[in-house]
Amino acid sequence: MAVVLMNAFALFTIIIFGYLLKRWNLLAKRDGDIISKIIINLTLPAAVITNMSTLVIEQGLLILVLIGFLFNGLMVLIGYLTTRKQPIEAERRFVMFSSSGYNIGNFALPFIQSFLPVAVPYLAMFDIGNSIMLSGGTTIFIDRLEKVKDDFSLLKILKRLFASVPFTTYVLMLLIRLLSINLPAFVLSVTEVAGSANTFLSMLMIGLYLELVLPKAYQKIVVKVLATRYGGGIVMAIIIFLLPIPAMMKTVLCLLCLGPVPTFGVINSVAAGMKAEAVGFASSISFLISFALMTGALTILL
Repeated sequence: MAVVLMNAFALFTIIIFGYLLKRWNLLAKRDGDIISKIIINLTLPAAVITNMSTLVIEQGLLILVLIGFLFNGLMVLIGYLTTRKQPIEAERRFVMFSSSGYNIGNFALPFIQSFLPVAVPYLAMFDIGNSIMLSGGTTIFIDRLEKVKDDFSLLKILKRLFASVPFTTYVLMLLIRLLSINLPAFVLSVTEVAGSANTFLSMLMIGLYLELVLPKAYQKIVVKVLATRYGGGIVMAIIIFLLPIPAMMKTVLCLLCLGPVPTFGVINSVAAGMKAEAVGFASSISFLISFALMTGALTILL
């Protein structure tokens, strides 16, 4: 437990450091956009390559792709049920988009990687199904629930998926390991160095993105978003904890249930007409809530 708390404190310190750098005008929020691009296109794929390079593909891992897909759908349904009587469409969609989806690349992976590097392949498999939903599946599902006609197609979803460097890396590494191909040592030596920076950069980026001021007019809907996401997530985590499944899978799934609002949840909520101030605050505060909940869960699960 002491090791978990010390490691969590180190990660939290990096987040606070990033926030203070912004407050002291040494860095700006826009610098977080640059760091995000480095993470998504370089350090995250490198970490995935390194940690999946010796992976033995088992049936239990492949089922995580389906679980990632289903978890998203379940959280959309929970968001829908809690907002059926909400009169404003943008707020209903805000709750559904922000309640569902899992922030793997910028939060769950660097967080869990710092405690359990062996869990990265589990996260990668889950994120394949998660990415399918975040890249269009969730929007289609919400449009169906809201009885809104959409112009999404399978081709558009596939284009968005394979435009994502992390998703493409997941798929390529999955194929490589299914074929039992070993990557050259010099490739892994490079990805290991680059991937080791992923956790630090991710936590620093979170600090730069933190917004701790919320206009009073949006407080009620933000509370509803957070209550729905974490209420549903905690119930799901408890159910998973009680299931007779492998320990590593149980740990990963329980932690993911407690994760923060994903980037696509922010983008889609703003596109649906929700004010950026409310969405940004909900996303920012969810990082802090998830950090506390996932640290607490780790002290129980490990």
